[in-house]
This record gives sequence, structure tokens and C-alpha cells, in this order.
Amino acid sequence: MHLKFVGAIALATTLLFTGCATSGVSAPVQATATKPSDAVASLIAKHKLEVVDFKYARSKLGSGMRGATDALFIDARPDRHYNAGTIPSSIQIHDADFKDHIKRIDKTPKDKEIIVFCQGWDCAKSPKVAAMLKEIGYTNVKLYQAGYPEWSKKDYIEIGTAVVKNAFDGNTALLIDARPYAKFLAESIPGAISVNDTDISTLMGRFPNDKSTSIITFCQGYDCKKSHAVAQKLVSVGYTKVANYSAGLPAWKKAGLKTTKGGEEKAGGGAVTKLSVPFMGPVKKGFDEGSVDGEWFLKNYKNLPKGVTIVDVRRSDERAAGFVPGSLHISLEENDNKTFLSKLPDTYVIFHCSAGGRALEAQGKAKKGGFTKGVYIDAGVKCQGSDCTFTPNEPLDPSDW
Repeated sequence: MHLKFVGAIALATTLLFTGCATSGVSAPVQATATKPSDAVASLIAKHKLEVVDFKYARSKLGSGMRGATDALFIDARPDRHYNAGTIPSSIQIHDADFKDHIKRIDKTPKDKEIIVFCQGWDCAKSPKVAAMLKEIGYTNVKLYQAGYPEWSKKDYIEIGTAVVKNAFDGNTALLIDARPYAKFLAESIPGAISVNDTDISTLMGRFPNDKSTSIITFCQGYDCKKSHAVAQKLVSVGYTKVANYSAGLPAWKKAGLKTTKGGEEKAGGGAVTKLSVPFMGPVKKGFDEGSVDGEWFLKNYKNLPKGVTIVDVRRSDERAAGFVPGSLHISLEENDNKTFLSKLPDTYVIFHCSAGGRALEAQGKAKKGGFTKGVYIDAGVKCQGSDCTFTPNEPLDPSDW
């Protein structure tokens, strides 16, 4: 089974990143369906399912991050197809494994808009799964019946570690690291170039001239928006083979794959294990320059020392889903530099976002603007109402700062 899976991923990578053309002999052109078969149409009518088009489905994608879309996308295809590529943010619910897979969305409100898709107009799995969802009480279920084949021709897709590794091994795609430059320098996937989403306008020259070049964007995992923003920008300027590795660098490392971290130690020798000045005022510093110690933060964020403020730099729509009680909201993306700096409180500040990247940017922007009492928490952050969980990342470039 393992060999079959790897073979399927290899084939998927070839199709995604090199196309289907053959030399010498022209393959016969197959007609592309533009409406459902009679059998699929019968299922759609039987279960009174509303079919939406690409434009409608795309309007519901939002940032492309899981949990940050206007509708929940459900991929009804089997593992082989889902693992090879899917619509960004999609959750797999296969009809044959419905009882197990439905647990993946058990916290989803019954009135949440859901868009189900599979492998095109003639695929019966999407109407079957949509009908199953309606049967257990979901009230706003729609079908994007043109599905993945149409989407993959019109927009960027989401791929997993196996596909990225195949492209990496074969050198068949350009990898773009969308995280802040400091994180890129500390560790990345070998061969990747750095294009931070906030600097796209000044770094456009790094994109390939050939807009059919296969490109894979990535950042700090499923809660990181930056790679989606870069992917969407690439599509908007005409690139036709763009994929986002949404699991990102954390998943690459978890799989035991090589990164750029390492090299010669600094003179004076050895990794930093202790800071000469461990505190900035009442805040314990982390080993990465500008960061707060993760363990200290977890112990104290619900009852911070006097004169310390948590500043949430996420967008308003992200904060609406939940936030740290007592935190101050100053969005990095919704304020220009001058306004952002003017809103900072006259206290020590701990910046946070959803994955660490924007918090690092905020700390750097504040410091550049003359605000020297800011640190960032390098962590994955998930909030539902006032209930928040923080998962600190490992230090990338320890230094005695």
C-alpha cells in the first residue's frame, strides 16, 4: 500500500507541476463535462441540493486558512486524490468513511454554510456526502459540482508534505517561504527563496518570468496566513501553477526532512543556553531576539505583572472568533505604520498573532519606530471566545540579546 501511495503522489506531482503533454504523439482530446451525468443529476434532484459555480465558491474562500473561510469546504474524494491536492482549507469527508470522518467537523454549527465537492461533474461522491450532511442536521449545504478539476485550473491549490517532497527531490517547483525574513534566515526548506507577504510589492522581481512555472508557497503552518496571501497574489498576476503547502515548515520538520538550520557555530562557541540579562522589565525574554519566554508566558498570560499588555495584531475577523481576555487589539494589517505605532500603550507589550509571524513583524515594526518595550510570543494561538490555547514554537536562532 505504501508503494502505491507514493506512486500516486509522484504521478500527482508530475501532473501538477509538469503538465500532461507528451512528445511525438498527440493524445486525443477528451471532452470536459459541463453538467452532471443523468445519475448525478438524479441524486442532486432527489436531495434538493443547490449547485454553485466557481465564482461563488471562490467568494467564500476568504484568506484560505482553515477556520478563516466564509464557508466550510468539504472534499468528498478518497485519500489518493485528497492527499495529492485539494481546495485550500478543505476537510476530507469520504462517503465510505462518513461515520469516522464526520468527527472532523463535530464542533461545526449546524447552520454553517458548507460547500461539498469532489472530482468533477460526473462524481457522485459530493452529492452523496452532501445528502448525508443534511440527514444529520446541517441546514446550509451546497454543491460545487465542477469540483477540484475546475478549481485547479483557475486558482491555487493546497498540497501536503509528500507532494512537496516529491517536487523538492525532483527540483520541479520554486519554493517560496512567506515568513518574515528573520525566520527565513534562521531556518527554511533548502532552496526556498524569501518573499514575505508584506513585502510583495517590492519583491515582485523575484518571481519567475515564465508564468507557467510551478510554485509552492509555505509559512508557519495551518494558522499562518502569509503563504496564502503570496499564493493569491501570484494567481492574481497570472501564474497558473501555484500550490500552497499549508502545513508548512512545522510539518516538514516533523517528517524529519532536511532544513537549512545548522552550520558553523559562532565564535565564542556553543549554543546559547542562558541569557546575560534574562528580563526586559517584568517580562522574561526568550532565546530568539525580541521574543518572550514561552513557558513564562504560559504561566503568566492570564495574570500579567503590572505594566504589561498583550497586543493582538490579528485582523478583526480573526479576533471576532475569540481573543485573550484583557488583550488590546491593534491589527498589523488594518493600520498603517504611523497609526499602528500611535495606538501602542505606554507599557511593556507582548505581541501575538495566530502563528508567530505577524507578531514578529509587529515587534520589529515597533522597534524600528522607536518603541523599545515590545516582545513577541512565537506560538500558534487558537481562541474560541475567551478560551485560548498557546503552542510555543522552538527557538530558531538563540542569541544572548
